[in-house]
Amino acid sequence: MATESNMSNICNYSHDVTFFYQHVGKVIREKWTTRDYVIIGLGLTVCLIVVLANLMVMVAILKNRRFHFPIYYLLGNMAAADLFAGLAYTNLMLNTGPWTRMLSKEQWYIRGALIDISLTASVANLLAVAVERHQTIITMQLHSNMTKTRVVLLIISIWVAGIIMGLVPSLFWNCECDLDDCSTVAPLYSRRFLIFWAVLNLLTFLIMLVMYARIFFYVKCQSRHTSHHTSEVRHQTFVNLMKTISMVLGAFVICWTPGLVTLLLDGLLGKDGNANSYEKYCLVIAECNSLVNPIIYSLRDAEMRRTFKWILCCLCRKGVGQQRDPLSTVIDSPVKERTLGYKLEDQVLWMSYDTNSKDDRWTVPVV
Repeated sequence: MATESNMSNICNYSHDVTFFYQHVGKVIREKWTTRDYVIIGLGLTVCLIVVLANLMVMVAILKNRRFHFPIYYLLGNMAAADLFAGLAYTNLMLNTGPWTRMLSKEQWYIRGALIDISLTASVANLLAVAVERHQTIITMQLHSNMTKTRVVLLIISIWVAGIIMGLVPSLFWNCECDLDDCSTVAPLYSRRFLIFWAVLNLLTFLIMLVMYARIFFYVKCQSRHTSHHTSEVRHQTFVNLMKTISMVLGAFVICWTPGLVTLLLDGLLGKDGNANSYEKYCLVIAECNSLVNPIIYSLRDAEMRRTFKWILCCLCRKGVGQQRDPLSTVIDSPVKERTLGYKLEDQVLWMSYDTNSKDDRWTVPVV
């Protein structure tokens, strides 16, 4: 009992969140300012838009059978990660400023874990998309041969990895037993964990950039041997889909790199890094990333735009339950599908396929 009591005192388990903030010199304001109200108001508005926009992407992929392929389910999972990020930022907005001192350590850890989970899920999902695109394009396929079961297991694994990374700081890698290791940005987190987490994500970014550079180089070489019209359509489809995915990756890297570099500097330099002076700006940039992807899908993919319009019309139209689904009408028409298949727009080739196959496999469009 004496040993446990002594360990408790050494590890500062009895101290509250305010103690750790004071230790690293991070100020918790006692009163709200007009600037705080404006920031929180704008932040919550953006979070609401993020949640609704990414929810619409998920519904579009679910409702339109032309999106029922591994790459689009992974993009749908990316939208789910962005939606989760919107909820995580909402929780952060409602538990920041003067409200921070009212949080228990468990609530503070949960606030940080939600952000960690959303980032890890997004990074892991982007890596999965990069591997899927590398596999399919190098083998000159439009879609992956992964079974539906494998896609589901991959998505589950992505979220399991995110949850594990979110729980690590609260369970194992915090500074409650080593105050000299406390971060100035996240006062209960270990600086060594921030270094590990930032380096891991930055290396993942680098790996994905190298993979996409190799894919683009390969596609460029293949384009020189394109001779038939059908091959040109396939090649154009590859390029259009790759541009969309690359824009998603580029936006993610641009929005998250400043925040990760800030965490890395905080982990390496501690108070000398002065990370608190610009951490909020990095957080705002990172939050905007969750809103960027639906915009990219809308601008780059004509079929996605059409599906978005259909969803919005359904929400606005009264008595939609008695009307026939316009998407199903188009999708069930093989003539229209083949006509759309030769339009060189920013969409995949919509050929006849069966997404309800009982053999747990996707039927790849024939080009």
